[in-house]
Amino acid sequence: MCDEFTEAEEEQNLARRGLDRRQFAALGASAALAGCSGAIAAPGGSAVRERMVSVTMADGVCDAFFVHPESGHHPGVVMWPDIAGLREANKIMARTLAAEGYAVLVVNPYYRDGPAPVLRSFSDWRTPEGQAKIAPMRAALTPAAVTGDAASYVAFLDASEAVDTARKIGTSGYCMGGPFTVRTAAARPDRVGAAASFHGAGLVTEEPDSPHRLLARTKAAYLFAIARNDDARQPDQKSELRKAADAAHRPAEIEVYQADHGWCVPDTPTWNPDEADRAWKRMLALFEGL
Repeated sequence: MCDEFTEAEEEQNLARRGLDRRQFAALGASAALAGCSGAIAAPGGSAVRERMVSVTMADGVCDAFFVHPESGHHPGVVMWPDIAGLREANKIMARTLAAEGYAVLVVNPYYRDGPAPVLRSFSDWRTPEGQAKIAPMRAALTPAAVTGDAASYVAFLDASEAVDTARKIGTSGYCMGGPFTVRTAAARPDRVGAAASFHGAGLVTEEPDSPHRLLARTKAAYLFAIARNDDARQPDQKSELRKAADAAHRPAEIEVYQADHGWCVPDTPTWNPDEADRAWKRMLALFEGL
């Protein structure tokens, strides 16, 4: 995940952009995001409507960002943020996806501890204060908690007039949110038809409920987009995912991208616009089957 290993890679990626970590943080969230959305934007997309919503959960009420085309009914998508949580970067990505014809719910995974944004940008996560703040929140996201939350998010989408319930629901996730997409598919196999994990952490573990062991419980098609430095550290992950998908008879596109952990999210030090765009297009191809 986003540990010391990936922190070193972030430093190298910032150096290629002529920045150090302090300069990057000083840019602020809005400046870091300026111009980033163009790498994933589609010209001629639909006009969208957006708002913050409240989702009733077993453990309270989750605040979430909901965006969808202004008219009509569309496939729903549950978007799981990375470890820094729901913030402006995720909203930009969700708007772009909504313009392609999807009703996108970006969740606040830390709703048990407070409303979003918990952190303003990914740079805040790399501070001692940010990591201390997130640690107990992340610990609360047990497999059982995530699975229960996922079912509630799917139910919210199915109750929305913007969602076409005759079509399946998709889910996407980044970093810690990557494996949550598999748990979402397992929580509601009757509704979730596609799951896309980008630089997902903890997809293959020794635990009996490791995400790769859950594929047989799902009815989804998958995209597993793996960062090259994650692959270097866990080279057997891609082959274990392939074996698990084949054994479960689940279609799965599994690829190591030529970019480092975090490359898909525009406010991270490792953001790679070319590879992010390529991964985005593969997700759109996956979601066409919903």
